[in-house]
Amino acid sequence: MAITDFLAASDIALAINACEAKDSFSPKMFLKTVGLSKKNTTEIKRIFTILDQDKSGFIEQDELQLFLQNFSKGARPLTAAETRGFLLQGDSDGDGKIGLEEFSALVKSS
Repeated sequence: MAITDFLAASDIALAINACEAKDSFSPKMFLKTVGLSKKNTTEIKRIFTILDQDKSGFIEQDELQLFLQNFSKGARPLTAAETRGFLLQGDSDGDGKIGLEEFSALVKSS
């Protein structure tokens, strides 16, 4: 299962290009631009499963840092500030990681 099974390659390219510069990544803008905000609950869950690289049921800080690379192999890693900002927006219970429900809520608020 690949991200491109759910999202258009052209939307992914647009979103990646929009945050090429360091510290320009906005989680909500990225999720909206790739078209994730238009997906149903099942599709969001499948995409979450792809992003959860270690299959722990959460997207942790190290996975967030490499978030863009899930969408495009040559994409840059997120900076420490971008990773912290992503956690602040997505981690509603404050446990330092983003679960499926938190990810879904972030996507739907995009």
